[in-house]
Amino acid sequence: MKTIKEQTVDPFTLEIVKDSLVAIGEEMFHTLARTSMSPVIYEVLDYASGLTDAKGQLLTQGNGVTGFIGMLTFMVKETLEKFEGDLKPGDIIIINDSYGGGGSHLSDVGFVMPIFVDGELVAFAANKAHWTDVGGKDPGSFSNDATEIYQEGLQLPCVKLYEGGKLNQAVIDMIEANVRFPDLSLGDLWAQVAAIRTGDKRVRELCEKNGTETVKTAIENYLDHGEQMARKELAKLPKGEFFAEDFIDDDGFGNGPFNVRVKVTITDDKFICDFRGTHPQVPGPVNVTYTGLVSAVRTVFLAITNPSQDVNDGVFRPLEIITDPASILSAERPAPVSVYWESMQAGADVVMQALAPHLPDRLPAGQLLSVCAVTIAGKHHVNGEPFLIVEPSAGGWGAARGQDGARGQFCIGDGETYNVPVEVAETRYGVMIDEYSLRTDGMGAGEYIGGAGVIRSYRAMTDGQTVSATFGRNKFHPWGLNGGEKGSPNEFIIEKKDGTTDGPFGMYPRYPLNTGDVVKLMTATGGGYGDPLKRPADQVARDVKNGYMTAVQAEEKYGVKVNPKTYEVEGVTGKREA
Repeated sequence: MKTIKEQTVDPFTLEIVKDSLVAIGEEMFHTLARTSMSPVIYEVLDYASGLTDAKGQLLTQGNGVTGFIGMLTFMVKETLEKFEGDLKPGDIIIINDSYGGGGSHLSDVGFVMPIFVDGELVAFAANKAHWTDVGGKDPGSFSNDATEIYQEGLQLPCVKLYEGGKLNQAVIDMIEANVRFPDLSLGDLWAQVAAIRTGDKRVRELCEKNGTETVKTAIENYLDHGEQMARKELAKLPKGEFFAEDFIDDDGFGNGPFNVRVKVTITDDKFICDFRGTHPQVPGPVNVTYTGLVSAVRTVFLAITNPSQDVNDGVFRPLEIITDPASILSAERPAPVSVYWESMQAGADVVMQALAPHLPDRLPAGQLLSVCAVTIAGKHHVNGEPFLIVEPSAGGWGAARGQDGARGQFCIGDGETYNVPVEVAETRYGVMIDEYSLRTDGMGAGEYIGGAGVIRSYRAMTDGQTVSATFGRNKFHPWGLNGGEKGSPNEFIIEKKDGTTDGPFGMYPRYPLNTGDVVKLMTATGGGYGDPLKRPADQVARDVKNGYMTAVQAEEKYGVKVNPKTYEVEGVTGKREA
């Protein structure tokens, strides 16, 4: 009998099977969106789904959140390690353990299902989604003043939800008893089960149609092709060692700043990111585990090599990531990790800082970076029922050679996600949204300007509400590139009904809100690219007309005198003429 390597399959069949695997990942993704209960899943798209091979190597991933690239792989590999020889058809494993396969915070709950064909394990279906609540000391579960993992919610350490197709009701009972909104959390659970069962069904159908050995051959070919494409692009990159260092503001307890440093080594066959020397894990919940760091760096690696490449583990074979144990980028139990994204994305960002000057066509200047997460809890003003807002915030991206920064987009770890629409928010929650606009503060000056952040204001409609927000990159602003200026900070303020204000804040847990109080969220404008004095004068005038900068800023930063009423160029300053 021929081995997989010796199997001869025509290239057309290989391509059809590969595209079928990608399509299965997409179908799983849409199934979860259509059947979930929580807006953070079906509106925000804070989840990912996909397939791995029998060894846990990622084959395809339908993604809302780019920060989950890699986490499905680690979930499956932990399942293989824990249940070696004890997996059977119909098994479904549930996992949110941050220190093992989970990699993020406890709110992100993962499911893994082994796929058997004629008794042989051929693949896994997996997904991971953000539940509105998983218990813990605060509504929404990701607490920005937690001091240990045990405060952050219910831990599900890679246990069987289904065994041989039979439901483990005890797990359901424990979840229901520990979460604040069991209808939402269990509704999302069943949606995730439906999605991975869709993957199981479709892979078995694919094997029945084409033959299991053909599918296995196509899988191996697909992974090898991903590696070949990555190495082809790797050969084009500048070779050598590249360095960067930046800082995380604080951990919510006044500690900090914390340094994050990297040495990137690019050789003919390796892309090595060495984070040794980064700050040790800290008392507050900004730590991230190694799995999360790997996922973040994978995002940047993909952007540098081939952004349009279908994601699979073969693509990442040249990538190597090194850290010190128990650092802020590789935290160990019981360090809190609720707002893990602050460190996770700082790790990705220093890789970008190290390489952006050398890859100006692939990497932009600094962006908002933080998820800028907000949770608001309280009673609904119409029905008196408890509500909970859990959502990220959009902001500004950095400019790049030849283009201004993107405006009002989510950070690198959030990817293709969205805000809850104003209409949905005002219907489901006890708030009104007074403002949702671009934050045109004129920061991020350059030949190409940084993208504007946003302002989103929630007005409390009942007494006794609380807001917790984590807006990192509050003290260390998005960096400029090639002479471009830095952007503005992420921050929020409280505008009280009596006319007083409080703030600005970067991180605050459970700030009390009463009827008429407003929490005003303001995200960063990205860094600029190039000398501001090289921006064409007529473009500066259009920027003033569009409200991206004031006439005063146009003159001070760009050397262009713009009539604030007609928006015509009236001249340039001596600085620009020089």
